[in-house]
Amino acid sequence: MAGGNLSPRQKMINLMYLVFIAMLAMNMSKQVLSAFGYMKESFADSSERLDNANNGILSSLEAKAEESPGRYKVKYQNAQQIKTVSDEFFNYIATVKSELTKNVKDTNDYESMDKEDEGDDYFFSKDEKYSTEGQAFVDRINGYKDEVIKILGDSINPGLKAQIEERFSTPVQKADNGRDQDWLVNRYKGFPLVTTLANLEKMQADVRTTEGEIFNSLLGGALIDETKMTNYKAIVALDKTAYFSGEQVTGSIVLGKYDKSMTIDGFESNVGGKKEAGQVLLNFKAGNPGEHPIKGSFVFNQKEGDPIRLEFDSKYTVITEPSDAVISADKMNVVYRGLQNPLSISVPGVGDANVKVSSSQNIRKVSAGKYVMTPSSGSEVNINVSAKLSSGKTVNTTKKFRIKDVPAPMGALRKETGKTSMPKESLKRAAVEVMLPDFVFDLTFAVTGFSVKVPGQPTVVVNGPRMNARAKAAIDKASRGDQVNIFDIKSKIVGEGSGLRVKKASAVLVEIK
Repeated sequence: MAGGNLSPRQKMINLMYLVFIAMLAMNMSKQVLSAFGYMKESFADSSERLDNANNGILSSLEAKAEESPGRYKVKYQNAQQIKTVSDEFFNYIATVKSELTKNVKDTNDYESMDKEDEGDDYFFSKDEKYSTEGQAFVDRINGYKDEVIKILGDSINPGLKAQIEERFSTPVQKADNGRDQDWLVNRYKGFPLVTTLANLEKMQADVRTTEGEIFNSLLGGALIDETKMTNYKAIVALDKTAYFSGEQVTGSIVLGKYDKSMTIDGFESNVGGKKEAGQVLLNFKAGNPGEHPIKGSFVFNQKEGDPIRLEFDSKYTVITEPSDAVISADKMNVVYRGLQNPLSISVPGVGDANVKVSSSQNIRKVSAGKYVMTPSSGSEVNINVSAKLSSGKTVNTTKKFRIKDVPAPMGALRKETGKTSMPKESLKRAAVEVMLPDFVFDLTFAVTGFSVKVPGQPTVVVNGPRMNARAKAAIDKASRGDQVNIFDIKSKIVGEGSGLRVKKASAVLVEIK
């Protein structure tokens, strides 16, 4: 462009165009580096979401193993082994990333990660062969694949096995010139550092994806099967379970996983009914005293195949007059010491004014049929109910409830219990909490003290919910991947239940990022 018989001015203009084009090319390369960085972040987010989902599925498998050991115990044990080897491989990849970025000042400055030296020096030796670390990297990939397949054995789904082999295989690749090329050379040699980090982050996401697919497979596809029509169950839901002779029977017939948008193509019943908003409403007169059936079926048309027919078979009872009281704990079948336990107490067919309630523990009436009991001692309590029927007869009933203490709470950091991870600075600022996530009462706790153990450092005792200077100094000495144990967590109840002795909360294990 600058040659030929051009004037000096035209030569200068052409030269400026060349410089401008070069600047555009340089800017474009920086944008590509940033794109790989954002891709790396996306893979990291996916890994975290998958890990949370996988832990939920693993908990479901654990519950299934407790309910049906014969069917799920071995599956749960296999899942635990898969979790262990997956975590080990995932954490190994994290150490590789740490080694590659140990000299990087800002790991979020992706445009500065344009050199290939870090990856080449780590994975390859000067004679162009694999370094010790490079060979170990390839061996760990193949080892993870082989270990997972070995754990699952002959029970592994062929399609899932093929996916695992494809994700974690290191076969010879075809280079651009058509020649054979080692997998590690093809994927990691001569690439900018940010590209290598993105590849490693994707491999970690593949580990969590594989883990989740295996867990779902072990669970027998229950999470998918729940959406199939064949798993819906027809349920007869009456407003009451017992009726007087001649009384109107009211209620509905619905399906498990009730959906108002569901279309019922066909319905048959020995007591009739009206289809409405994904359910069938019942309204008929009760028969003579005794037990009576409610039978029939729902019909759902399918796009392919024969219609699906769901049968239901239930019963309702007609009684002449009540002979017993109905007592139920609104929260659970137990009452908790030192707390105000709500109770619903009534006798079918008897007005509230004719029902008298008493107990050896503190119990008081708050409204019609509603009571509050605050037990203080003992392990059991009797609730006595006396009801005067319309015939003048008095019915006396005694029901026994267990008295339990408030259970031990769970230690938490940022609302996360058990095991979590965060940077050192976040841990130093975090407040230790205690929670009772599955408890029936909403209690408020205040942490009064805890102990902190950093690997290689003495245990530090802390008063209050936040780290003191000694604890922060110990945390500063922790390394990435270290697990800091927060235990011996003490707390007290604030508000309702204050004054009750609170058991020590469970520990929290924090992995340093």
